[in-house]
Amino acid sequence: MEGLFQEGENRVLRPPSTALVIFGATGDLTQRKLLPALYNLAADDYLPSEFHIIGASRTPLSDDEFRQRSKESLQQYSRRPLDETVWARFESRLFFQPLDSGNPHDFQKLKTRIEMLGKDSQESFNPLFYLATSPNQFGPIAKHLEAVGLGKKLLGSPQQSALVVEKPFGFNLNSARELNAELQQYFDETQIYRIDHYLGKETVQNILVFRFANGVFEPLWSREHIDHVQISVCESIGVGSRASYFDQSGITRDIIQNHLLQMLALVCIEPPYSLSDPDSIRDEKVKVLKSLKRVEPSQVIRAQYAPGFISGEKVAGYHDEQGVQGGSTTETYTAMRLEIDNWRWSGVPIYVRAGKRLPRRITEIAIYFKQPPSTMFQGRLTTRLEQNYLAIQVQPEEGISFCINSKPPGPRLRAKSVLMDFQYQDSFALSSPEAYERLLLDAMKRDATLFTRSDEIEESWSLLEPLFEAWQEKGTSALYNYESGTWGPKESEDLLARYDHKWRLL
Repeated sequence: MEGLFQEGENRVLRPPSTALVIFGATGDLTQRKLLPALYNLAADDYLPSEFHIIGASRTPLSDDEFRQRSKESLQQYSRRPLDETVWARFESRLFFQPLDSGNPHDFQKLKTRIEMLGKDSQESFNPLFYLATSPNQFGPIAKHLEAVGLGKKLLGSPQQSALVVEKPFGFNLNSARELNAELQQYFDETQIYRIDHYLGKETVQNILVFRFANGVFEPLWSREHIDHVQISVCESIGVGSRASYFDQSGITRDIIQNHLLQMLALVCIEPPYSLSDPDSIRDEKVKVLKSLKRVEPSQVIRAQYAPGFISGEKVAGYHDEQGVQGGSTTETYTAMRLEIDNWRWSGVPIYVRAGKRLPRRITEIAIYFKQPPSTMFQGRLTTRLEQNYLAIQVQPEEGISFCINSKPPGPRLRAKSVLMDFQYQDSFALSSPEAYERLLLDAMKRDATLFTRSDEIEESWSLLEPLFEAWQEKGTSALYNYESGTWGPKESEDLLARYDHKWRLL
């Protein structure tokens, strides 16, 4: 393991000169996430010395209008207050190019704009294309970029182009395969960066460091010592303005297929030979996904939220949300039992759940260790010894807690559980950067470690395919209800009770 954390020098250098083109520049993602992330990278002086952002969409904006709109977004969504000095530098890098993704001539104009900016600054830019658009535009945009020489044709040239693709990446296994094949016609796999913003979160990245840089944990990370694992992605919000989209996808496609399985893979990987080679980590993640037993519908609970109360306020049920089709069977909550069929994890249950309208917003990974023999404490304990567990909170607070048993003060020999807490904010006195900051910076550096490879995408869809097929057959899988503001249906608790486990109280 000794070479694992020795970073190559290129990983800490400033990225090369970059022209970042954002398709869908007037959309919600760009205004709420991408522009604030880029501004904060500029404030921290991480951006390339020569760097331009070109917003592209059908909206006919001038450069100045786009800059004004961007400033308003930063004032509202940036994690730090707007600094006029930083903004003045950042503003000078912002441009806008009206573009219809279905018009090939607009892509030639875009290429000319990039070349003109390069001439003005006497730089040859690496083009980075960010597709913050609906998935049905991914293929046409990639095709038109390649047609004007900005895709595969740039391979081997001094300029290196790359394509960043947002989720959802496919709707099922077949559509994901088709989309991979379509994009790979115009961009090489090494040029495609499929983004999952959960992988940019500090705590998710810290899983590797925490596990492999601490000799006390790695020897325990196996079926001999771990009883079970729980991964929870809980939201207190409903579907809101995304109802029409969500009703077509459901929580399993929206959260479990991507965010949750990516976290699971990182928790359970074998030691990669290097952190400097992106594929060393991604190869190990694929092995985990391939080792997961195919999902049995009997090991899955799905449900929809009913009316209830969140933080004391009454909220509507799923069927009352505007944009939800009448009689919809789309799940807003899914819980399932998974198992990895390999030497390290065989027999260890992995329970995952994701849901909306739960009591609070929290994403957490909890590793429960096996109970020690309690014979020596017989007659001295009034309650059962608590299981040791390691809880990794991904959001909203980022930190790690370790539950151990200890003797409380007093003359009696007893054991009581206590928590050892580590919080990022307290330990490092710094606020964690937004996930998109790290991911955008890595894309500029062409570091694909935290991006999803095509075989990862297809394996995750393949795992869930039997589930989707079963759900399509009416009457073969129950759809339960749960009151908004509760932790899901009773049947979810029953799923774990079958194996003498229970969900962790969050």
